[in-house]
Amino acid sequence: MSRATNAASRWSAPQRRAQPRRGQPLLPERDAFQSPAAGHGPQKIHKILAAAGLGSRREMEELIRAGKVKVNGAMAQLGMRVQPGDVIRVGKRQVTVRDSAKLPRIIVYHKPEGEIVSHDDPRGRPSVFEKLPPMRRGKWLAVGRLDYNTSGLLIFTTSGELCNRLMHPRYEVEREYAVRIIGKLNDEHFRQLRKGVHLEDGIARFDLIEERGGRGLNNWYRVVLREGRNRIVRRMFDAIGYRVSRLMRVRFGGVSLPFALRRGVWRELDEAQTAAMLAWSATLVNSDGSHDIPSVAPGRFGAPPVRRR
Repeated sequence: MSRATNAASRWSAPQRRAQPRRGQPLLPERDAFQSPAAGHGPQKIHKILAAAGLGSRREMEELIRAGKVKVNGAMAQLGMRVQPGDVIRVGKRQVTVRDSAKLPRIIVYHKPEGEIVSHDDPRGRPSVFEKLPPMRRGKWLAVGRLDYNTSGLLIFTTSGELCNRLMHPRYEVEREYAVRIIGKLNDEHFRQLRKGVHLEDGIARFDLIEERGGRGLNNWYRVVLREGRNRIVRRMFDAIGYRVSRLMRVRFGGVSLPFALRRGVWRELDEAQTAAMLAWSATLVNSDGSHDIPSVAPGRFGAPPVRRR
């Protein structure tokens, strides 16, 4: 096991689990879902489409305004409700409203260095989407991104609504990283990174930064922040004169990178864990809200068996 994995596991890893079974079956597809408390009555069309993974609610409203959505062959209207059995068409895609409430699919993936979080790359580099389970309908949506040289936790879901909620800046969902730099920070550096450093796109700060040991010139740090601007962790260390040599995301919100999940392997949440994650995401408040984002036990969503390519 690499020193990067060891560094991450010191603060985020759940108990080691038995080795997973091999194989990667095509899992049942899910056209749409309702939250556990949503009931089984008619639902607003933009909510159903967002839950089916076609995009955010706002994006679905724009498609409806543009006349690109039909329900049972008729043009959809903003605010209309659909019920079980209705067939919704968005371009060439079709979503059938199901009678029983269904949850979205959520998987966690241990991204290695050397993969991009994109479907298309002019340079032909490997994509994380090549490692994910195939789908007959819909698509996997990435909750945030990691750059080509960053490893660690990625979350994918079929729910555009959940994806948008976890990524939107107003909810300030925590991201935790294991960072290795060349050199050692002093007290002034800690103060700067906690107070905020100036970047070309604004001030950025860590909510938490802790030293986690090292060897020779290489030193590890644990950092937590509540935003996901492009390459923000690397740029923050660059701003105080240090180069990041290894970067690994170990937690996103209430989801931690499972200890036994090897690089290049994905794991799907079971129904109980998915329902728990939806319930947690529903408690997120705006950054100026009257209560804080709740703390969720690390690794609680990491229990289902591993399926891998």
